[in-house]
Amino acid sequence: MRQIQTITFDQIDLSDETISVNFMPDLQNLRSSIQMVGLIQPVLLRRKKDSCQIVCGFRRILVLKELRADRIPAMVFEERERNDLELFILSLQENLTTRGFNAIEKAIALDKLIHSFKVEPSEVIKSYLPLFSLEPNEKILNTYLSLATMEEEIKAYVLKEEVSRYNLRLFARMNSQDRIALPPFLSRLKLSENRLREILTLLSEISRRERISIQEVIHRADLQEIISEEGLTPSQKTERVKRELLKLRHPRMKQREEEFEKRRKALQLPPPLILRHAPSFEGKELRIEFQFETLEGYRAIVDSLSGLGDREEFKEMIREF
Repeated sequence: MRQIQTITFDQIDLSDETISVNFMPDLQNLRSSIQMVGLIQPVLLRRKKDSCQIVCGFRRILVLKELRADRIPAMVFEERERNDLELFILSLQENLTTRGFNAIEKAIALDKLIHSFKVEPSEVIKSYLPLFSLEPNEKILNTYLSLATMEEEIKAYVLKEEVSRYNLRLFARMNSQDRIALPPFLSRLKLSENRLREILTLLSEISRRERISIQEVIHRADLQEIISEEGLTPSQKTERVKRELLKLRHPRMKQREEEFEKRRKALQLPPPLILRHAPSFEGKELRIEFQFETLEGYRAIVDSLSGLGDREEFKEMIREF
């Protein structure tokens, strides 16, 4: 059993993150535990020429520093006792048994194995992807490697929204400026995985079709007006944004929308009656919606509907849409 030593914080190089894979750590539970009973598990360090390198215990050290401790119990390796890769694997194993890793931390770990510790990709696929409960194939590895190189804003969004691997690959195809612009826009919407996929796909297709950046698409006044509308719920904003993006992606549909609205207004239907077309004009059906509170209101609506079928404008809408 390695002897436990007391190490002062001025002996620890807090800037050395060779072995760290932390990303946005939630320290609340650890902080509460240390405040209540103290440090249960000593940290693991490696002695180097002028300081000690952290191997295991980055979060414990952060909390104790925050709590203004000046020293910490530690087990210490000598500098040449283990190499960087051996200590990195030791750190991974220790963390897997105590807390696990979020998606970003898995990405950082896989990236370090290949680019910092020079482990062959085939060996990472075979031995390390299963360690992180990931399927051992090249596509999964490449998805996480691309995530490791993404901007901090995207990593934070991916972690908060638990973005799927498919959508990670959509982000990976974008340039850095476009990715950075997306979180403030997307966070105002209510996006399931499928809806996020639809929005990202539409944005990419519009960008290519119009030969403009995704930034330029989402900064359009009509889209910004929708996401800034305080009277709309996130779900309503999402549906309206999608409709606007579909119009931009399919200009002919936009023309049909404008023509439909022109003819709908020409009918001059009373306010309780709302005439709608099939979503995205994918179908020939029309739908009439109405609300009423009293029997008299209901009868007035029925009277309006009874004469609608005789009007030429309405017949033409049925033939056209």
